[in-house]
Formats: sequence, C-alpha cells, structure tokens
Amino acid sequence: MLLVMDVGNSHTKLGLYDGESLIAHWRLATTSARTTDELRIMLTSLLSQDDISPRSITGCCIASVVPPVNPMIEAMCNVMFGVAPLFVVPGVRTGITIKVENPKEVGADRIVNSVAASEAFGGPVVVVDLGTATKFEVISEHAEYLGGVIAPGVQISADALFDRCAKLARVEIITPDHVIGKDTVSHIRAGLTYGNAGMVDGLVARIAHEMRATPTVVATGGFAPLIGPLCSRINHVDPLLTLKGLRAVFSKNEKSLV
Repeated sequence: MLLVMDVGNSHTKLGLYDGESLIAHWRLATTSARTTDELRIMLTSLLSQDDISPRSITGCCIASVVPPVNPMIEAMCNVMFGVAPLFVVPGVRTGITIKVENPKEVGADRIVNSVAASEAFGGPVVVVDLGTATKFEVISEHAEYLGGVIAPGVQISADALFDRCAKLARVEIITPDHVIGKDTVSHIRAGLTYGNAGMVDGLVARIAHEMRATPTVVATGGFAPLIGPLCSRINHVDPLLTLKGLRAVFSKNEKSLV
C-alpha cells in the first residue's frame, strides 16, 4: 500500500492507496510542534480505525510546503514502515515541464495538482486550489506548467475582515440563500462565498483570454465543495485531486526507488 501526504500551511491531508484505489483518507491540522513520536501515535490510531496494519504500507509520497515538519515526517516513515519517503522536490519525475522563470519556486502541491489534472483531463487545464491561499495552476495541452495566480484564500479573507473590523463578529462560512443579505451575518457570508466565486470566475476568464483557449477548470482544496458550485467557469470539483497527483508521481518514480 502507498501512503500519500499533502502537507499544507493549515492542514495535512493523508491518503492510503491499495493499487489505484484510494481506500482511506484523513485530514489533520498542520503544526511544526509535533514530534516524530506524536506523528507516529496519531497515524497508528488512524490506521487502526480502518483495520490497517502499518506493515502493509510499502511506500510513502509527500508534497510539503512546510519545510520544518519534513524531518519529523521522514523519521516517522522510517520508524513505522521502514521506508524512505519520496518528497516531491526538483529532480523528481512528474511528467510536467515547468515553464516559469524559477522552477524551484513552484510549490510541491502545485506541481502535484498539475500532474493529476493533466492526467485526468488532458489540456489545456486550470486547477483552482481553494485552500489557505487560492491558487491557480495553468497547464497547457503539452503538459507544460505555464504559471499561475495566488490570491488570499477564503479563510484568510474572513480572518482579515474580523481582525480589522471591530464591530463584525466571526461567523460560520456557509453560502447564504441570496447575494443581497438582510443582516450583517448574511452580508459577510455573501461576500466570502459569492465574492470569492466571482473572483475565481473573473480570473479564469482572464487566464483563458491570455491562453487564447478554453481550458477545462477543476477545483480542489478544502473550500472547493463550498465555492466550486457557485462558479460558472468551474467544470469539475475534486477535493482529492492532490492525493491522486501524489499517487501518480510515486508511480513515475517507483522503479528508481528500488
């Protein structure tokens, strides 16, 4: 079995593959304060809930944008499974050509998303990753990563609003029935949901214009199920896209790991 991990700034998403089948997945808060032992205990508990033995895991593939946690994760994989994890870093085979000024600046999660989207939908394709930040990955029909966009994410926007406006209360981020709110809570919710959807649609339109193409657009990330259905330009919503990309990257490098 293959364990994949997407270590983001706010959350760490884990998936367990048996061949091509994703048989379990989990989400944890990301923190650099956890020790290797704490990680091992947490993962042991998650595996036991699904009746999975750590001994059945023979490979690990990790995309991380939080470098301080990487040594603990690597040590945990070595201790629990007896394998060295494959980190998605420059030099790892992905099948994607990075066509930006400094390829090393592109986050591992963005590369993995590009791999998954390119394999699933061909190209041109745009990935909208609605996580801590809202990120756009632009991939050509030739599996080239052409660049992208980074904007404040839904939660960052909410936190900034509440921190800077003394009279606004923190609210649950859900989609209101109407764009025109009738009270302060619905005003905030409309701005965060429909407002972010409008930004996504607007940026996708500009990206398509620059590409002179009509790309397939796929949304992923924690807020994808919330914002994706509100967007007219999003064709697919797949919160597990990153995990699928990690499996694909591992399969491209598996022979070289033996």
